[in-house]
Amino acid sequence: MNGSTIIFYLLAALTIVCGVLSVSTRQIFRAAIYLIFSLIGIAGIYFWLDYQFIAAVQVVVYVGGIVVLIIFSIFLTQQAGELLPKQKIGRKIFSVLAVFCGFALTMVQVYQHAFYENDGEAVKPVVANIGKQMLSTKQGGYALPFEVVSILLLAALVGCIVIAISKKEETA
Repeated sequence: MNGSTIIFYLLAALTIVCGVLSVSTRQIFRAAIYLIFSLIGIAGIYFWLDYQFIAAVQVVVYVGGIVVLIIFSIFLTQQAGELLPKQKIGRKIFSVLAVFCGFALTMVQVYQHAFYENDGEAVKPVVANIGKQMLSTKQGGYALPFEVVSILLLAALVGCIVIAISKKEETA
């Protein structure tokens, strides 16, 4: 086992442990902090894979933007030190069942997929090539998923605003 493998396992452990802690803690502010460290672990894996641009986007967009937005919304809408209510056992069982079903569906898709060797030359991970691939409308382009993610983020933002407004009306 060389140093590169050790670094990968450390980054993977950081990402997984902080992800699990983020969804299992009852303190909402700690959950946001654990999410930050999980996303930093993912960015570290991108750096380790030598994808500097994607790692920088991960840090700037997710860690710097979305998580800071989450933390500010926590401070504006709730008491950051309060504990979230304990979840009922039925909800916990359903969540574990959903995780296992999602994992099983992923494994089925991986095993059914026909992997093939690409005869073409590898595309270098530079900004121009990433932009061409993401915005290409040809087969293999990512324009549609890019737009779907944009709509998803817009819906999440509108949902956050609705939740914040309804919480303020309840306290008034």
